[in-house]
Amino acid sequence: MSTPLLQLQGITKVFPGVRALENVQLELWPGKVTALIGENGAGKSTLVKVMTGIYQPDEGEILYKAIPIHLPTPDSAHKVGITAIHQETVLFDELSVTENIFVGQYLYKGIFKKLDWPEMHRKAQAILSRLEVQIDPRATLKTLSIAQRHMVAIARALSFDAQVVILDEPTAALSQHEILEFYQIVERLKQEGKAILFISHKFDEIFELADHYTILRDGVFVGAGAINDITEERMVAMMVGRAITQTFPKVACEKGATVLEVQELCHPTEFANISFTLRKGEILGFYGLVGAGRTELMQALSGVSRPSSGNIVLNGTARHFRQPADAIQAGIVCVPEERQKQGAIIELSIAQNISLPQLGKLNPNGVLNEEREWQLADDYAKRLQVKAFSWKQAVETLSGGNQQKVVIGKWLATHPEVIILDEPTKGIDIGSKAAVHQFMSELVGQGLAVIMVSSELPEVMGMADRIIVMHEGLMVAEYQAGEATAETIVSAASGARQEAA
Repeated sequence: MSTPLLQLQGITKVFPGVRALENVQLELWPGKVTALIGENGAGKSTLVKVMTGIYQPDEGEILYKAIPIHLPTPDSAHKVGITAIHQETVLFDELSVTENIFVGQYLYKGIFKKLDWPEMHRKAQAILSRLEVQIDPRATLKTLSIAQRHMVAIARALSFDAQVVILDEPTAALSQHEILEFYQIVERLKQEGKAILFISHKFDEIFELADHYTILRDGVFVGAGAINDITEERMVAMMVGRAITQTFPKVACEKGATVLEVQELCHPTEFANISFTLRKGEILGFYGLVGAGRTELMQALSGVSRPSSGNIVLNGTARHFRQPADAIQAGIVCVPEERQKQGAIIELSIAQNISLPQLGKLNPNGVLNEEREWQLADDYAKRLQVKAFSWKQAVETLSGGNQQKVVIGKWLATHPEVIILDEPTKGIDIGSKAAVHQFMSELVGQGLAVIMVSSELPEVMGMADRIIVMHEGLMVAEYQAGEATAETIVSAASGARQEAA
């Protein structure tokens, strides 16, 4: 086609106190993938909401097949053929796969318009077969893996023949094997002539999948072009307006006394015989594939779940946590992977979230002291470079990376002895990653002990003083920084090392 399938021209969107988008341009072509690139807070999410009818632009126009269109509601975008599949997939856990695919567009039969379940199951199976995924249409969604849920979301898009498919951080929670399967899905969508907008912070995925790119910075269009005509270094410079010289600013610091000792910790279904020590001023990295038991171990260490046997020894004293409050009081806090569900109350403001664990300390007389809350939030939000027009801004209005920074700031403000960071840079752009890594180095420099769980091998190798590798609930290897190659670590995580032994 000589014209884009979907084109945005001069899109501007203003909220009270902030200009979220200004004169943004975007073109999506049939059978092509366009990567939308920018730091957290660059305006990517706002632009997607404009494209899907959630927000109305203050200026500019949207053209579909070169014809100006108006999208006053999400339903109007749906009818045009525009759909978005988000990182936090919006599906219904208690409904079947078929129900999720056809929700809002059920098929009926007969004069009494009864739901035509046989036909919907048949069509759902046909769409899933078209995607070459093995999922039972009658299965309840909550029984599926995260990767399978993404496939259901894509199947829903295909069920109403969407022509424009927006993929917003679709691989954030997928294993390497599932990511490769996802690449094949995208290739099939391209072959069917879909125009795809791909949003990701992972440059390897961008250069693997994208045909074109569009870059935003602080809500402003910076540039666009063919992916083959730009280098990663140039892309970063356009994104952040500066060169990122050190993504992993690891500072060597003197290790202190042992602060945490885990002895033969077991859980009946998740992990077994976990033993390690952690010293002040140390970053201990945990690496493993999806299902290795890393997150479940961290939940036991932070009081979310109870181990069946073994000991958690903090500063020489054995601890038994009945609930997270016990661990927090003892000095162990956890920044969870699921920031929206477990890490923050997203309807509350930034200031309220950061001060939440310390309401008793900040307000000893039982009367809210907003000035103290504000000062605490101001200190930690600034240190973590949270992008917001006010600390009164609701967390749900922030980008994913800035939400993560608020959660980290909330727990750091409690002055813990051990902080567990479970996927601390998941969904965060390269500039924000460098800021979080810098802050981690500052923390260990001050004597804090850090446990970092990450699925990103460069992050583990770049930041950790020691690396523990888990596979199917067991510790299978432990390395000092610089001792192992990426191949060695991945081999251990996949179980190959055990098999060789």
